[in-house]
Amino acid sequence: MPLDLQAQELNEAIRSTNPFVYDLLSDKGKAIFFPKRGILSQTEQAKGKKINATIGTALEDNGSPMVLGSLDALLNLKSKEGFSYASSYGRPEIRKSWEDFMNKKNPSLAGKLFSSPVVSSALTHGLSMAGYLFVNDNDVIISPDLYWENYDLIFCHAFGAKFDTFPTFIDNSSFNIEGLRKKLMDTPKGKKIVILNFPNNPTGYTVTCNEALQIKNILVEAAEAGNNILVFIDDAYFGLVYEEGIMQESIFSLLADAHERILAVKFDGPTKEDYVWGFRVGFTTFGSALNSPEMYKALEAKLAGAIRGNISNTSNIGQTLLLSAYNSSTYNEEKLQKASILKRRYQKIRDIFRNHPEYNEYFFPLPFNSGYFMCVKLVKGDTEMVRKELLEKYDTGLIALGPVLRIAFSATPYEMLETLFDNLYQAAKSCTREKLHAVNA
Repeated sequence: MPLDLQAQELNEAIRSTNPFVYDLLSDKGKAIFFPKRGILSQTEQAKGKKINATIGTALEDNGSPMVLGSLDALLNLKSKEGFSYASSYGRPEIRKSWEDFMNKKNPSLAGKLFSSPVVSSALTHGLSMAGYLFVNDNDVIISPDLYWENYDLIFCHAFGAKFDTFPTFIDNSSFNIEGLRKKLMDTPKGKKIVILNFPNNPTGYTVTCNEALQIKNILVEAAEAGNNILVFIDDAYFGLVYEEGIMQESIFSLLADAHERILAVKFDGPTKEDYVWGFRVGFTTFGSALNSPEMYKALEAKLAGAIRGNISNTSNIGQTLLLSAYNSSTYNEEKLQKASILKRRYQKIRDIFRNHPEYNEYFFPLPFNSGYFMCVKLVKGDTEMVRKELLEKYDTGLIALGPVLRIAFSATPYEMLETLFDNLYQAAKSCTREKLHAVNA
């Protein structure tokens, strides 16, 4: 089927600026567009007219949105702010606010040209829409082997991608830079997709400043070798870093202008940063060294078109409430206070491992320094067996992910951390004895 003229125009805006970015688009990505010649454009033209019978919303006779009183009473908002549709791109005010935040949190972005953030229904949806734009059936995604399991649903089950992983850590101490390099360089030249997630889910690890620079250099090396590289940057837990020497900025700040053959796509949002898990608001931002405002506008339009065809638009109430918080004089202080609670729990876990060397006989922590989680790896035994033992005998729930157990200290009260790890120790010891007994029998 021939491409719609609007899709062709967007494709040309991308291709004429950066043909490598155009080549990264999936078949669906090349075909998608944000409709500007249909209902939406006609509705826009009718704005302000005395009689406007264009948009599919219900209005009172005075022109205000129809709102149920029982709902209106719950929100201290003007009904238009909370109950009307938002744009498929997101509300302009929140896109501008988030862009300002990005620049403030990532000083290295100064002077770099990147796109305006487009609002998605939180990160999961943003990742899914990026899959729509860039992932074809049988595309390979390079990733550390410890990654968020929802990536499988998002990229593999929905878009037919396959993961090619490398061990996350070397000697249980540092990020496996060489593993990433081998996956990029030891395969035929072409389109390469990489996903990076710091702080990492499940491990709670963020790369050091030196490791981040090495990652950038490896990606540039691969680009110089003739590969077109798409880097998905999952910044869900951005800002929650608890040690010195760890990368405080998003790695997007290093990759947004790293090379003309590299397109960095940043996914972030308030879900974890601002503790609003149910608001479902996220942002997607593009950056490449060879760029133009026209190219970025075309990518934004394609993303907005994919969103339009998927969920229409993101919750207006969520965006409105967030804007109100961002304009509050106490916003920054409130964020610091919540982050300090998480950091205190993190430091407590460090103390627990220092004070209990006996734990090392049964499990040890994987590198962690940030985020919501940390992982332990069993020296002996089976993670699923230990997980069930904890549920049945110790009233304790953890997540078993293959060879590791993930512990969400974000959800564990400070005073329960000692008990949690003692329970884990007892369960791991018990399961090891049971396993040995079964083998000897």
